[in-house]
Amino acid sequence: MAHLSYRTAGESHGQALIALVEGIPAGVTLDVERINRELVRRQGGYGRGGRQEIESDRVNILSGIRKNVTIGSPIAVQITNQDWRIDDAPAIHRPRPGHADLAGSLKWLTTDCRAVLERASARETAARVAAGALARLLLDSFNIEVVGYVCRIGPVTATIDPSMSPTELATARDANEVYCPDATVVDDMVDVIRQAKQDGDTVGGWVEVQVHGLCPGVGSCSRWQDKLDGRLMQALGSIQAFKGVEIGGGFELGKLPGSRVHDEIDYDPSLRDTPCLGFTRRSNRAGGLEGGMSNGQPIIVRGVMKPISTLVRGLDSVDLVTRQSVRCDYERSDVCAVPAASVVAENVVAFEIARAFLEKFGGETLTEVRAAYEHYLKRARQLGG
Repeated sequence: MAHLSYRTAGESHGQALIALVEGIPAGVTLDVERINRELVRRQGGYGRGGRQEIESDRVNILSGIRKNVTIGSPIAVQITNQDWRIDDAPAIHRPRPGHADLAGSLKWLTTDCRAVLERASARETAARVAAGALARLLLDSFNIEVVGYVCRIGPVTATIDPSMSPTELATARDANEVYCPDATVVDDMVDVIRQAKQDGDTVGGWVEVQVHGLCPGVGSCSRWQDKLDGRLMQALGSIQAFKGVEIGGGFELGKLPGSRVHDEIDYDPSLRDTPCLGFTRRSNRAGGLEGGMSNGQPIIVRGVMKPISTLVRGLDSVDLVTRQSVRCDYERSDVCAVPAASVVAENVVAFEIARAFLEKFGGETLTEVRAAYEHYLKRARQLGG
């Protein structure tokens, strides 16, 4: 049985982006439109640049599918770039502060930042969204729901009602251009982005992802590499421009005594047949994760995205050819990509949840995975009589 994994290939202005997904069991029904909807959401959001008016992201499934069902072999997904001009794109000798330009040029011993930025570009996240959306088709089979949204843009912070279901969160999020479930702050968020555009500046923010319906015990405390909280932090932290990740109460927990941090446990027999197996919590400051494993509560993970590093008004830099002080080059970009980043975050989290899920309940076919899952739930409910 292959472990669930994916790799991406492609450049920002190359022919296409590719995601190669391995380890999806046979028997999962493909839903291309579901995948494409995620790609459309990634292209949207208030504050995006002109590139999104050129591209029309759709997946082309090249392998691993027969009669619209997975067959257990690697799945190759292609997203064609309409703005394909990598050979004609101009050289860039003036690196942008905050981007990969300078570090990458020094790494690959070149004075032309073009090759570096072509791969470092957040355009690559379209392939990651496709891979995550594909993995979510597996999660759907087990009623595991993943929802991501914006919870802050610049200084404007949303209030997220903890009683909202994933469906309610998604519905409220999709009702506006900033992908935020709190309608009371949407106009203020838009104003912040609009002002940044007028100033030739950019703006960042926070995104949050919730996972509902995941049973306890996914992940592990046996090896540090298998701890689910660490894996989720790595998945989010690898998204372009992300500079911080927290789970549950996050950094605020460091300010409080343990008596106000840890989620006290109760047992409700009426919830015995739900994913929490009847074990409830009076709070969820742990964000659904303890000891590197899911504990049956909703998983809540949050990431901070810095402002986009390409500013219309530019920033001071150095010409790599002449070593003279200059203003950095301008490459077409967004004013704010936080809404789009929430879509990327949602899907990379979904992939990591699916990967950990299959490590516990793995099988070559969906039938085998379901049998292992149901056997585990049966035995877990029998603990203690």
